[in-house]
Amino acid sequence: MQAHTKKVIAPVVITVLLVLYLVFYLTIGLSLPIPTPYTIIGALVPLGLIGVSVFVLVERIKEIRSGEEDDISQY
Repeated sequence: MQAHTKKVIAPVVITVLLVLYLVFYLTIGLSLPIPTPYTIIGALVPLGLIGVSVFVLVERIKEIRSGEEDDISQY
């Protein structure tokens, strides 16, 4: 394995676990008999978090591939 591949494994695993948890939360929330406006709000929150998580994962993979592994050194 390449050095970059090993460093990408942990962020991918964490993101997959988080997305699975949020999908589980979303399915439970959608299956409850609650009024429609609350269902929509309850669905938008996990969907937004899933989107942000995937975006952050993509950015982290780009950082790892470009060699910027430690952002703190920039400050």
